[in-house]
Amino acid sequence: MQIYGKTLNNNRYFPIFFNFALKINSIMKYLVAKFIVNPKTEDVCDLIAWAAGEAGFESFEETPDGLNGYIQQQLYDEDLLKSCLQDIVFDGLSYSFEVSEMEDRNWNETWEDIGFEPIAIGSQCIIFDAKHIPDNKDDFDMPIQIDARQAFGTGTHETTRMIVQQMLSMNVSEMDVLDCGCGTGILSIAASKLGARSVFAYDIDAWSVRNTELNAKTNDVHNITAAEGDASIIAGHEQKYDLVLANINRNILLNDMPVFASAMRHGAKLILSGFYSADAGMLISKAGQLGMKCLKQTSDNDWTMLVMEL
Repeated sequence: MQIYGKTLNNNRYFPIFFNFALKINSIMKYLVAKFIVNPKTEDVCDLIAWAAGEAGFESFEETPDGLNGYIQQQLYDEDLLKSCLQDIVFDGLSYSFEVSEMEDRNWNETWEDIGFEPIAIGSQCIIFDAKHIPDNKDDFDMPIQIDARQAFGTGTHETTRMIVQQMLSMNVSEMDVLDCGCGTGILSIAASKLGARSVFAYDIDAWSVRNTELNAKTNDVHNITAAEGDASIIAGHEQKYDLVLANINRNILLNDMPVFASAMRHGAKLILSGFYSADAGMLISKAGQLGMKCLKQTSDNDWTMLVMEL
């Protein structure tokens, strides 16, 4: 089964392949849009995938008749999807789509049973699970055990690794940290082990909140508070943060960045990932509108991380 994401670079469409289980990553509600394309060509499927990505779709699966696109139920906007697709017009081309609910299931089940091989990030940090505890874990300053349960974030994905690597290069000591879309809690745990004073983590998925709490206990860190909800959960908080971490898809980042900015102290850092390099410009522009400047941009296999400062 071929799974791919799409982005646009220099007016050329190209595929970026990734693990489907890491994107449809929990029991949160998803919709599937089944696009029927006639005649089906790679270029047309690329265009449809890119347009659907603009409307918030996260992942795509090639099918005999076209492709399937997947989106979180609460993010689906049919009018927006139609608007994004309207410019795909060629002589002799026809396409249509039908949207339906996906079954509730743990998309990570097989992957969880297998686990993952230990991942070293520089010489300081090693990330592993209970099935693959490395003999040399004590040689690292920051060993982190992550047991994923229907949540995203083990260090195997480029976005997670880039953010952890960035934090390793910073002085996080005594910072108040906000982890937006915490998944397994890996970024919260890394921040805590690096000396953060407090960490507040949230995720829209209840499984992720429980997974964060479990992994915090496993790693013997006790200053992480995890809560279920979206960015609105911090909108009314009096607490301000020195470091905000957000490894989420581009559209959610664009929507939530004003809330992030309102929760940041002057001079605070915002680390963003979960998007492709072609999308960095619009995120940098949005940050500028909010009074932030971009300090750093890093990419790995076209996945991109930005470091902003308020």
